[in-house]
Amino acid sequence: MLLKTFGWSFAATAAGLALAGILWSWEGLAIVGILSILEISLSFDNAVINAGILRKMNAFWQRIFLTIGILIAVFGMRLVFPVVIVAITAKIGPMEAIDLAINDKDQYEHLVTAAHPAIAAFGGMFLLMIFLDFLFEEREIKWLAWLEKPLAKLGKLDTLSIVIALATLLVTSEILAGDVAHGGGDKTATVLLSGVAGLVTYLIVGGVSGYFEEKLEEAEEEDGEESEGSAMGAEADKNGGPSVVGLAGKAAFAMFLYLEVIDASFSFDGVISAFAITNDIFMMALGLGIGAMYIRSLTVFLVRKGTLDEYVYLEHGAHYAIGALGLILLVTIKYEISEVITGLIGVVLIAAAYWSSVVRNRREAADGGGSERPEVSSGV
Repeated sequence: MLLKTFGWSFAATAAGLALAGILWSWEGLAIVGILSILEISLSFDNAVINAGILRKMNAFWQRIFLTIGILIAVFGMRLVFPVVIVAITAKIGPMEAIDLAINDKDQYEHLVTAAHPAIAAFGGMFLLMIFLDFLFEEREIKWLAWLEKPLAKLGKLDTLSIVIALATLLVTSEILAGDVAHGGGDKTATVLLSGVAGLVTYLIVGGVSGYFEEKLEEAEEEDGEESEGSAMGAEADKNGGPSVVGLAGKAAFAMFLYLEVIDASFSFDGVISAFAITNDIFMMALGLGIGAMYIRSLTVFLVRKGTLDEYVYLEHGAHYAIGALGLILLVTIKYEISEVITGLIGVVLIAAAYWSSVVRNRREAADGGGSERPEVSSGV
């Protein structure tokens, strides 16, 4: 099971480190290894979130996530994305941006860093919306019941998360964007525009995936099938409606896009933090790409082992970590925050959620069948 799931990651690590040693000697090998560890430490909560979505998909889409998805993650977000950002923000051509990345690494690093306020506002708002929608959702199982119960009642106001996110963006642009450390100057308009773009992207991608998922479940219920989110039916609706097969494909594709946007939001801080280690885009792409491979393998491992079903508070901890990361990204518009702090916050929250899950499981085992109770709280 372990080798089957992580086999490609192990192979990519061996090949990547060997390539780094050949191209850049021992120094390059060490840098690539450090970047891989950095990416894993910053994105562990990403794996938990992804697993919560990926378990609704079938084996085919899980393979797509590990193949096409990893190509997008490595080459798209870790190599192409920074170049595109430089081209857009510096108002230069793509080829000129590539030339800077290869031949004038210091200037390239400066331009990417100058684009940080826009990147942080977009990613911060996207992640914040994920957290807020989770926080205001009514769920049977609650981790921090003293907090989640009243917030779930407030969540009946459909637009509450949007209102809070926009209010956060306005405060951020007013307090943090007036004189930023990255690039200098007043970035208020940039932060507002990028933040709204992140919010709109979340509403579109999340809304489309949610719509198709709901339609799929309704179609399966009508056909008398057990609803599993990603189950594939075989026959069209007698009234001429779309088939469950087509509906499942659309739902899975929409959720795949949602996963990729989430990964993109998580990769922002990793790419920016990597410049503290190297400004060589190929070293960066290789190191962060190896880390991204492990995050994807870990995501599939969590799904196939049923870890989220066994340790039910893990998703809660990961969403709280996402909320913390979203706020940290917004704060970094003006202030620098060490990636060590960012990584530790996520690790601590997920570790706390894991331990609460273990305590809950032990308590239910001692009660003998308590797992059938519809609502469980950690009591934290």
